[in-house]
Amino acid sequence: MIYTIARYPVHLIDVVRTFDGSRITIRPSLPQDVDLQKAFFRNLSPESRYCRFLTRMGELPAAMAEAFANVDHRRHLALIAEVFEGDREIMVGEARYVIDEREPGVAEFALAIADDWHARGIARALLDRLEREAAANGLQSLVADTLISNAAMIALSRRAGFAVRSSRDDASLARLEKQLVVLKAA
Repeated sequence: MIYTIARYPVHLIDVVRTFDGSRITIRPSLPQDVDLQKAFFRNLSPESRYCRFLTRMGELPAAMAEAFANVDHRRHLALIAEVFEGDREIMVGEARYVIDEREPGVAEFALAIADDWHARGIARALLDRLEREAAANGLQSLVADTLISNAAMIALSRRAGFAVRSSRDDASLARLEKQLVVLKAA
């Protein structure tokens, strides 16, 4: 299925330097990113895939890769962090939110960073941009569930101002939640 992009958020395209000086591009996902998404998830370690999906998954199913790449940039926003080696584009991280249809002001977010790119500031850069765009789109909060054992995600969330609580439904999960400051148009 091919989707048209009603409003591609070019204001979210950015080039940043990681803590070690590497240059990465952050941009919103495009429909043609299906193969890039598949390669990214294929190259994650089994532990990283488990932390991202909370289930064992060896390969990103085709339908899920399509859904990850074909977003509307309002109800579902996906940001990609990538580097270029020659003419080769390599995805090193992704962050996304999806608005909860049952709670229109709430979006669930997810984040994954390639194993070789951990601890370089990419997750924080992606999360900061995701939060700003969610607030600009009128969302009131971002939420996520993560494994209690996912110390890196919990530490990142705390540094970013998220409340971290035990999940009511599953003792192996922590609930991350942050109230956003909704930006009003001038």
